Amino acid sequence: QVQLVESGGGLVQSGGSLRLSCEASGFTFSSYAMMWYRQAPGKQRELVALITSGGRTNYADSVKDRFTISRDNAENRVYLQMNSLIPEDTAVYYCAASAGGRVDWGQGTQVTVSS
Repeated sequence: QVQLVESGGGLVQSGGSLRLSCEASGFTFSSYAMMWYRQAPGKQRELVALITSGGRTNYADSVKDRFTISRDNAENRVYLQMNSLIPEDTAVYYCAASAGGRVDWGQGTQVTVSS
């Protein structure tokens, strides 16, 4: 079965950086689009970044030029490099895998940015 395990979250000051990692197992990782979502308290879950199986990327306007999504198909991992963090980036960040209309989720990792 699909398993997605996020790591790398934590507390960081405004302007700092964090790198999230998602370890995937139970499916053919290289064939799946991978995404990072986030959900702040009282808000809907939103798509932050996406990388297709072919390596194309797309970002939410709010994180463009600050966040970078990447994948390592040999290691079955997807990453989210987050730079120039601001308090509005505070949220639980979720890794997701998508193929054939199905989406599977990780358990999430908390990112807190202090001002």
